Amino acid sequence: MFEKIFAVLGGVFCICASYYDWDWFFENMKAQPFVRLFGRDGARTFYTVLGIILMVLGLLI
Repeated sequence: MFEKIFAVLGGVFCICASYYDWDWFFENMKAQPFVRLFGRDGARTFYTVLGIILMVLGLLI
């Protein structure tokens, strides 16, 4: 049960971060490789897709 909640909330968090374009999220050192690789808009798209995948996995577990 905890895994489901964690995955869904993580997905919602990723989607919110990309939708609201949180500077503190995208300037974090762990997000920087994706920002450098895809650019800021590409990283936002990446995290939106990641959030959707996490939410779907959380619902299917």
